[in-house]
Amino acid sequence: MKKNMALLLSTALLGVSLTACSSSNDSSNNSQESSSPETSSESPALSGDDLAFSKFPKPVDVHIGMVVDPTDKTLPEGDSVSNNQYTRYLKEKYNINVIVDWTAATGNDFKQKVSLTIASGKLPDGMVVDDRSFMTKAASSGLLYDIGELFDQYASKQVKDIMASTEGRALENASYKGKMVSLPNITVDTDGVHVMWIRKDWLDKLSLPVPKTVADLEKTAKAFIDNKLGGDKTIGIAGPSKNSFPYSTFLVSSNNMAGFDPIFGAMDAYPGYWLDNGDGTVSYGTTSENTKKTLALLADWYKKGLIDPEVGTRDNTGDPINANQTGIFFGPWWAGGYGNGDSFKNDPTANWQAYPVYSDDGKWNTHMKTTGSTYTVISKNAKPDVVKAILIMNNALVRDEATFDLSVAVGWYPLRNVMAAANETEYEYTELMKVLKGEAEPEDYNEPNSLYKLMYADAKKVRDVVKPPFDELGVSNFSTANFGDFQRLYSLLIGDRPFATTPIDKKVYSVTYNQTPTMETKWANLKKMEDETVLKIILGQAQLDSFDKFVKDWKAQGGDEITAEVAELLKK
Repeated sequence: MKKNMALLLSTALLGVSLTACSSSNDSSNNSQESSSPETSSESPALSGDDLAFSKFPKPVDVHIGMVVDPTDKTLPEGDSVSNNQYTRYLKEKYNINVIVDWTAATGNDFKQKVSLTIASGKLPDGMVVDDRSFMTKAASSGLLYDIGELFDQYASKQVKDIMASTEGRALENASYKGKMVSLPNITVDTDGVHVMWIRKDWLDKLSLPVPKTVADLEKTAKAFIDNKLGGDKTIGIAGPSKNSFPYSTFLVSSNNMAGFDPIFGAMDAYPGYWLDNGDGTVSYGTTSENTKKTLALLADWYKKGLIDPEVGTRDNTGDPINANQTGIFFGPWWAGGYGNGDSFKNDPTANWQAYPVYSDDGKWNTHMKTTGSTYTVISKNAKPDVVKAILIMNNALVRDEATFDLSVAVGWYPLRNVMAAANETEYEYTELMKVLKGEAEPEDYNEPNSLYKLMYADAKKVRDVVKPPFDELGVSNFSTANFGDFQRLYSLLIGDRPFATTPIDKKVYSVTYNQTPTMETKWANLKKMEDETVLKIILGQAQLDSFDKFVKDWKAQGGDEITAEVAELLKK
């Protein structure tokens, strides 16, 4: 399989278009009138990065659908989703007009809107979908543009280098039946490594050590509640909302805010993942005995009042975190900087710190993510200039993100789909600490179009944001004068510290992060059964022995058939 992925990658990046094997049904992609930026000739006069960052001679309208965070308040007065620093930048630099056809709120609202849009067969020119099944559904319905040839021409060297760093995995994820039909999200490895975020200032008030095991966590959560450190309604441990999950899955393997991933890992359980049993067979992690034991633990915690009583029903999992009502939650490296900004605004002494959760025998176990989980899809009816514009928008985001005023959330950038080197965050952690300690200077990182695209900008800012001493950084070391810079650097230097400095004892990868043929017809029902069973057990609405019935039903209703398909992937 690795050989096949490498071959596919080299094919795309060396200029042999994936469209070479396209059927005649796709010929419409290339038959529409088009002019390249800064030229009207049939063959682009520019090439390489000159073409990748070129300006259109005439305005190009790009119609998009867009997810918005209803809780975000960073847009300046007078700005809007279609008129802000990012849309104006694209207009001024590249003559690209962004027209927002529709918006939907993060979570289920956006998923429902995307699902309905695909079902209607009428896609905007571009949208970013947050589940690969949306991409494959649109592709199988013949709704997507085969972008392979234009990607080869218009993607910047930086974008291609980031793609190449995944050794073909990103291109495989972005493709359907051999055609590149989307721009893949490529995120840092640590997006899939979930850690414990805890109020260190609360621990200090009670003279408590940092909890290491699940038993330690239980005692700490109880102490927070008993001492009412978050007020009369203190929540020991935050949990997932109605729009999130108790754990990451092979289809959504990263950035699970306030799930219980570290608890499952500490119990050597990996629900939602396809596990290689080491003997040529595979199993689905949710059906394991260790998952059952972990659910029993979480149900006990919920019964004791240690977990948010609104788990699974709360609109926004960040509410009790930002209100400083809770002192513990789980999430990726960015969750305690980007993810809970209002917590610091409401209490400047909120010293959120990130740590692993260990097994009883002192092991740090964690599941690992795929290359990315979101996809920029482009309508097959988009004109070639529009496709080129979307590719240029992506190039510009990757290159210039660090130059924007980050006090305005970068999520307002049209069709934002992160592309980053897999080891970017741990590289930045190490190098930024060198800058702080005087072992390196910001200019040492002045490398245009570097694989580590934000390093130079971060190096120039870090000494203004972070003050000594540097041996044990806490919130008191950070300036919030530019809150966007604070959030990023806090996430990097506090949130990524565990991954950058502590070896992981057991990294668990899913055998596959994509759907098999049978999943396309049966997975939705199996997943619904799984989600309902897991949540009911945690909430005490179902007995623990209902887990055994779930496993039996799951196997009978397609689980065994799908498991056999996944096992076949091991042989390739």
